[in-house]
Amino acid sequence: MFKTYLREFPKNFSLAVPIMLGQLGHVLVGLVDNIMIGRLGAEPLAAVSLGNTLVFFALFIGIGFSFAITPLVAEADGEQNFTRGRRVFQNGVIMCSINGILLFALIYFIKPVLYQLDQPAEVVKIAFPYLNIVAFSLIPLMIFQGFKQFADGLSLTKYAMYATLIANFTNIVLNYFLIYGKWIFPRLEVEGAAIATLSSRLIMLILIVFILKSRSQLKPYFSKLIQKINTEIFKRLLSLGFPTALQMLFEGGIFTASVILAGTLGAKAQAANQIALNLASMTFMVAVGLGVTATIRVANQKGKKQFFDMKRIAHSIFLQILCIEIVFALLFIVFKNVLPEFYIDDIEVIRIAASLLVVAALFQISDGLQAGILGALRGLQDVKIPTFICFVSYWLIGFPISYYFGKQEQLGSDGIWLGLLAGLSASALLLYIRFYKVSHRYLKKY
Repeated sequence: MFKTYLREFPKNFSLAVPIMLGQLGHVLVGLVDNIMIGRLGAEPLAAVSLGNTLVFFALFIGIGFSFAITPLVAEADGEQNFTRGRRVFQNGVIMCSINGILLFALIYFIKPVLYQLDQPAEVVKIAFPYLNIVAFSLIPLMIFQGFKQFADGLSLTKYAMYATLIANFTNIVLNYFLIYGKWIFPRLEVEGAAIATLSSRLIMLILIVFILKSRSQLKPYFSKLIQKINTEIFKRLLSLGFPTALQMLFEGGIFTASVILAGTLGAKAQAANQIALNLASMTFMVAVGLGVTATIRVANQKGKKQFFDMKRIAHSIFLQILCIEIVFALLFIVFKNVLPEFYIDDIEVIRIAASLLVVAALFQISDGLQAGILGALRGLQDVKIPTFICFVSYWLIGFPISYYFGKQEQLGSDGIWLGLLAGLSASALLLYIRFYKVSHRYLKKY
């Protein structure tokens, strides 16, 4: 059985790598943005970070809804039901477009809440114009997600990667010209960074539409544009998308809470927390790519009604994630004192970050596994119970441990991360039990 799992590794990885590179591109561009804006001073950097707290939560919601497209397209592809696949694609793009407009409106009207976060008035003042532009960029970004998830559902993961990497490079170039006023461009500082983000997301959307429409095998999907929304398919998209958005909010929320808790311990603890989180997020991109691969391949086998292969492929992905994350864990432990030095030369921050990386080495194994299992469950279109599992694991198990042991008189920063480890481990275990039950139900039925 182990050998059959190993034989699936190359195919899993060929689908996952473009997704990983696309996601990693987003992470690296965010890092470059912070470095370039940071040269303007502390207040502009704080303003961008503050504004992005609202944008990130909106992204969790929008991307969560868009994830519903992939398993439905993959299942239709497995059934060779082209008509249903086209309807899912076209209705999915409409759903993502509506979400983009609603998320823009939401951020635009609730941004005054930034004044309630006890932030310096001058920082909030800088954040507002930045936030207006970046919020508007959610519209093309969400439409892009509709096309991306459609392509992923057909196992065409490389096209979104091409569009993302080109757009991210464009963002960096425009940042340089618009933030600092180079060549013929005006010096717009923080607003320049926002305009660069908007421009790159428009380019990203244009590129993916052009690439997909130019593929001969995909042209039929763009024909016979729907005249009205298909109620049955639209409801299915929403019923899958809403719980998935909640899953992302629950997990994103627990990591945001860890940042806030670390802030109560002082600037050095918060800096160390950010370093460890950034390193862990880099390695997590591998699990993200394989999680989407699990969604695609499991849904595809479900459509073909090949349920034994479906379960075997899912387990091969879980094993692949486990092996990769163990390697990353060993690297984190071995180089725990070296990696933080790439970020800062403060001895105390490096000491705290090194300690956190030991915990991160353990929790990223659980984090990677739960991401892969969630992807497989999404492929089975099982999202409601997993959403409840995520809430219980992160907020009823993980957060109380982080809150209690994360106090200065307890374990401090290590205590916060022990809560993350407990929550993610509980999530991975309970989600696997859920996957076993659901997949076994299919095997018994057929």
